[in-house]
Amino acid sequence: MDKTFNLAKREDGIAVLTMDVPGESMNTLRAEFGPEISQVLADIKGDSSIKGLVLISGKKDSFVAGADISMLDACETAADAKQLSQQGHIVFNELESLSIPVIAAINGACLGGGLELALACHQRICSLNSKTMMGVPEVQLGLLPGGGGTQRLPRLVGITSALDMMLTGKQLRPKQALKLGLIDDMVPESILLQTAVEMALKGKRVSSKPKQSMINRVLEGTNAGRSIIFDQAGKQVQKKTQGNYPAPAKIIDCVRQGMAKGIVKGLEVEANHFADLVVSKESEALRSIFFATTEMKKESGAGDAKPRSVKKVMVLGGGLMGGGIASVTTTKAKIPARVKDISEQGLSNALSYAYKLLDKGVKRRHMTPAVRDNLMSLMTTTTEYKGIKDADIVVEAVFEDLNLKHQMVKDVERECGENTIFASNTSSLPIAQIAQAATRPENVIGLHYFSPVEKMPLVEVIAHKKTSAETIATTVAFARKQGKTPIVVQDGAGFYVNRILALYMNEAAQLLLEGRAVEALDKALVKFGFPVGPMTLLDEVGIDVGAKISPILEGELGARFLAPAAFDKLLADERKGRKNNKGFYLYGSKSKKKTKQVDSSVYGVLGLRTPENSNEHSSELAEMSQRCVVQMLNEAVRCLEEGIIASPRDGDIGAIFGIGFPPFLGGPFHYIDTLGADALVSKLEAYQAEFGDRFTPCDQLRKMAKDGVKFFG
Repeated sequence: MDKTFNLAKREDGIAVLTMDVPGESMNTLRAEFGPEISQVLADIKGDSSIKGLVLISGKKDSFVAGADISMLDACETAADAKQLSQQGHIVFNELESLSIPVIAAINGACLGGGLELALACHQRICSLNSKTMMGVPEVQLGLLPGGGGTQRLPRLVGITSALDMMLTGKQLRPKQALKLGLIDDMVPESILLQTAVEMALKGKRVSSKPKQSMINRVLEGTNAGRSIIFDQAGKQVQKKTQGNYPAPAKIIDCVRQGMAKGIVKGLEVEANHFADLVVSKESEALRSIFFATTEMKKESGAGDAKPRSVKKVMVLGGGLMGGGIASVTTTKAKIPARVKDISEQGLSNALSYAYKLLDKGVKRRHMTPAVRDNLMSLMTTTTEYKGIKDADIVVEAVFEDLNLKHQMVKDVERECGENTIFASNTSSLPIAQIAQAATRPENVIGLHYFSPVEKMPLVEVIAHKKTSAETIATTVAFARKQGKTPIVVQDGAGFYVNRILALYMNEAAQLLLEGRAVEALDKALVKFGFPVGPMTLLDEVGIDVGAKISPILEGELGARFLAPAAFDKLLADERKGRKNNKGFYLYGSKSKKKTKQVDSSVYGVLGLRTPENSNEHSSELAEMSQRCVVQMLNEAVRCLEEGIIASPRDGDIGAIFGIGFPPFLGGPFHYIDTLGADALVSKLEAYQAEFGDRFTPCDQLRKMAKDGVKFFG
């Protein structure tokens, strides 16, 4: 059997232990490696000629990417999970207690269990490779570092810095890691091993105090000061998570107890908390998202069809969306993009948008000005159809007008090659209607980005009946290169994400018109787990944009999409939201306080009395969020029933990455399984009796309730 750990002794007495998991592109830690590592460590202990040990990876651009997540899914009980954590503790303690110096030589990703392995070494050195990143991202899977990370990290870099790393899961570049004291040195990749060997030859050194700011040193030096740090961290976590995620509080507790009662007690608390989290429904949901996105990366979106290569892109429209699309094309996908707009102003806006985003990287020292300028040179502009004959894909991002889009299709077919894909970034118009103007409808597809393009991870790839498989596969591959998570959806008004969002937003509007306060509605949905509430979202997206989409959805899908008529009054009052500093909230000079304030004049515009009390009871907040959310769930199942989405998995990913559906619930379909289809149908029927047919449960939900079946096994 091929070994994972290979020990090579050098003539100078330094042994090099190379980790290289056979048949895998990256190293991950697995429980079955335990005996093999223990044997290697026993051999090292028994060999007096070994004066030092360097731990290095045999993989290109990857040290250890973390523990193997599927190992956690195999845990049937909390006791199984606890055993995993304790096994890790035993091996890492053995490594740490070696009497010879142990150096971790890090090149590439060193994350989670990989960083915990490095922390158990006596010193760490990393390469200046751009792929070298260090972090403990377990919190993003609803977990905590279970291999001693909650104990060793605070002792190395200080409590404040360690909590920041563990509670955010952020990844550090070499310079940041050196500044923090996480590593002892950084060198070019070509001399990494040699420098690590030299470090080992110098012998063991006394561990230094964490590199800290004066205030952190003072606070962390006393019990009272540490209490302040933990209490503040707890408050911030509660505010950010609304109590929906158990991992952050448990991370804080591990550090608190470990620093107060010593590392042995700390490791025991860590193993117990880790075990509880592995079997929690929140972590299970977050891990399901991880597996789903990993699985999707291997799919073409169109069966066996192979994508064509995309060497040049054209973007029609230099507005906010066009600028964002061109920017991710050049900076993420590294593909030349030519932006066309009818006005020079639109073109300069697109260029300055892309420049600002890149310049942030320069200011943060993530890239040099030369790299920024090289990426900027990939973006060119034109007001005419020039220099675009060889474009492989044209992304159209002009405003929602069918005649205008028809004109664009004709222009592109006339000016570009016969295989050029025409991808429309429409948010509501059916793609088949856009393709009616095409002589080559097989090349027409929807590519729906979300705003702001550079931040929102999802993109909907929308195929109409005549779109070819090759067009779908090429578009999916292109979106992935831009750093996006694409889901393939079938054509229909609103596609998937905007369709399920529309009913949720409409219900929030109904609640407002029933006399609920704007801030209470937002608070209710944030407490439920959405990143922002519906009223804030409407201000951000634009009240005018919502008003344009509603009639299209209602016309195509029926009366349940009818938006409240009172909203016309908002537009008559020129309320578009943040874009013109006039919406549900105060903006600009009118907004004096740090926290957002409601523009109470909005109630008068809607013909409502200003609510006297916006501090609703928690049961009232739960009732409000439930009414909005069940609408979204019902419509998501209807989209599956109609074949708009291919699977519950795609529906979950679309809702989480497209509109921030609470990740800890696993997406609409996972959440329905948790609630039970029968319980959801009962709720919908009760609302239907009270508020009307917009709550009618869809056929598939009724059938599932009757048969007692779930979406996921």
